[in-house]
Amino acid sequence: MNFTRWSARLPGTQRRAAARTESAVSPDRRGDGSVPAARAERSADGSPVPAVDVLPARDVLDRVPALVALVHGPDHRIGYVNDAYTTAFGTRPTGVPARDALPELAELGLLPLLDQVLRSGRPRTLKSRKAVDGRSYTFTCTPVAEDGDRDAGVLVFATDVTDHAEAAERLRASERRQRETAVTLQRSLLPQELEQPDDLRIAATYHPGGTEAAVGGDWYDVITLGGGRTALVIGDVMGRGVRAAAVMGQLRTAVRAYARLDLPPHEVLQLLDGLAAEIDANQIATCVYAIHDPNEGRLLYASAGHLPILVRDENGVVSRADEPTGPPLGTGGWMHSSGCVALGPGATAVLYTDGLVERRDADLDEGIAALAGALAGATGTPQVVCDRLVRSAGVTADHDDDVAVLVLQHPARTGPDGDLFRNAALELLGGVEAAPRARAFASGVLTSWRFPAELHDLGVLATSELVTNSLQHGTPPMRLRLRRTDRRLIIEVTDGDDHLPRRRRAEPGDESGRGIAIVATIASNWGCRRTPGGGKAVWCEFVLPKG
Repeated sequence: MNFTRWSARLPGTQRRAAARTESAVSPDRRGDGSVPAARAERSADGSPVPAVDVLPARDVLDRVPALVALVHGPDHRIGYVNDAYTTAFGTRPTGVPARDALPELAELGLLPLLDQVLRSGRPRTLKSRKAVDGRSYTFTCTPVAEDGDRDAGVLVFATDVTDHAEAAERLRASERRQRETAVTLQRSLLPQELEQPDDLRIAATYHPGGTEAAVGGDWYDVITLGGGRTALVIGDVMGRGVRAAAVMGQLRTAVRAYARLDLPPHEVLQLLDGLAAEIDANQIATCVYAIHDPNEGRLLYASAGHLPILVRDENGVVSRADEPTGPPLGTGGWMHSSGCVALGPGATAVLYTDGLVERRDADLDEGIAALAGALAGATGTPQVVCDRLVRSAGVTADHDDDVAVLVLQHPARTGPDGDLFRNAALELLGGVEAAPRARAFASGVLTSWRFPAELHDLGVLATSELVTNSLQHGTPPMRLRLRRTDRRLIIEVTDGDDHLPRRRRAEPGDESGRGIAIVATIASNWGCRRTPGGGKAVWCEFVLPKG
């Protein structure tokens, strides 16, 4: 093949030839704004230096370290390959179609690109492809003739980028290891097994972001508070990576510790707010802390900049618990407050993080509304509801953000199952007859619930001690409440005094101080808390024998 003829068709060659002709006719035309042709310059010693235009193209391309091949025609017949190409892939016969003579290009999927360049007359680039010789190249395909020429060709120029490709792969491997570390840390800090309270059915799920997204600080938790009450938490630490996961772990641990104090939700958030600022002044987090009390049929909650809780009642109507909402944790200077939303038998509540509803191309309220619509039609167990909500939100393996979802149901129990959940209450009036009345009431209720004799006697004794303690140290109004579930018996006494009792060791000569110690000894668990309207509640519980 005549390479000189082909070199004349390379882009710019014809223009440079025309420029040399014009220069010969009119040696000096700088004044009319035209660009002078390249000409021979002189070196420092005055000897002439050859211009680029007069250099032999084949010699130049043979010396180029990059791989160069020239093909022509619709079947891309080989016109030329340089020495570097021959060294990399071996000798290639000229005049043979590329599909047969250049199998390395076919394996890289370069032949369709050659067709595209030939049709469009525009250059195309294929970045960092690994060839059969084990090295990586970036291929640039450039047309070398005008459109419509039956003998048009394409110049293939391949730059060795193996070092860059290997460096990029090492970086990706490092990022994968870091992400795997963060995901492992994140999952290890989440509950390995959710606590399952007596009155609620609960399920949760966590989906880390896709491989292109660093792991965030989403978390959830379920904490049984005793006395039939349950705390539910969900939060999201702003930021990504191991640092966010570490902050999340500290906040989750702190929430469990504060929950043991049995404080109202807004007070727990106040404590968390100060702690978050101490952990990292530059890190903030959103959080919802809620408490479910089956006796009251509601969810008491406080929110620190988090998304609203969604609740579907037994009729399928979905409502949003929007207020009250304070700023995120770590901002300081804000007094949080608690709100409540009804959660009666048959109701379902959903707590979630922003990865479930936030999209780049849609408003956040639209995402929440779509989730509410999905919840309205989602029935079944909490795990089924959880999975349906995640699917309806379009969460996939390559999702760009972490997703945490916590679903809780307060089932409506009827029939034999309903007989296992009972309540009984007695208003206590002051006077010497209050304690005997409470013992008689407790004895009658426990007998009707068909408890074994030993548990019956222990329940009556605990009732007597709690009521006596309230009569001596509390103020009206006083109330005794007995509750049974399928797993335990709960005895609770409330009064109007907010002084919390504590267990202490009574000396032999003391006439009082033994009531709480007796209750703590005979019961499986006991505790006390301040009630929202003022006063306190002291409770104990007994685990029912299985079978």
